[in-house]
Amino acid sequence: MLDSFHIVSWMTDTLDQVRKRLWNQARRGNDKTATETMKGLKYAVPQEPRRPDRTAIRSLETLGDTDPKGQLYRSWQLKELLRTLPRQPVGQAEAELKRWIFRASHSRIPEIVELCRKIRRRRDDILGTIGPGYSNARLEAFNNKIKVTIRMAYGFRHVDNLIAMIKLRCSGLPTHLPTPTL
Repeated sequence: MLDSFHIVSWMTDTLDQVRKRLWNQARRGNDKTATETMKGLKYAVPQEPRRPDRTAIRSLETLGDTDPKGQLYRSWQLKELLRTLPRQPVGQAEAELKRWIFRASHSRIPEIVELCRKIRRRRDDILGTIGPGYSNARLEAFNNKIKVTIRMAYGFRHVDNLIAMIKLRCSGLPTHLPTPTL
């Protein structure tokens, strides 16, 4: 099942690929100012615009001037449009997704065009996720809790002990360990 986290994660990874490509081009072209600006954007670009730190604010202000074609800035704008998509009503989200796909496919940024193909293939799944607003966060939390328990159970002699530990940790029952009385 898709959820909004994974959709935005795809775009954030794509944005980082664009940044790396442009940084490598600037580095190979001996453009020292663009290289230094790009280096400062690594952590600023994925952040939400309403919660950036001071360094991110300075980096985002120079984002538009970083590369001559504005590819990184346009990629960042497309990421922000995709981030707001799950918070909209279904009808509006469908129109916005269609607009996003059009803008992304005509952006002439190779990484974004490739992501656009992926989103176009999964369009119905994305819209199906936005409608009811479900998330698989709880399922992923349980999976993480089970993985942590398996790491903790290293050295158990029987699988039954591991299964009992997983049931205990995932049941939600409060467990109070005995404490020594002093």
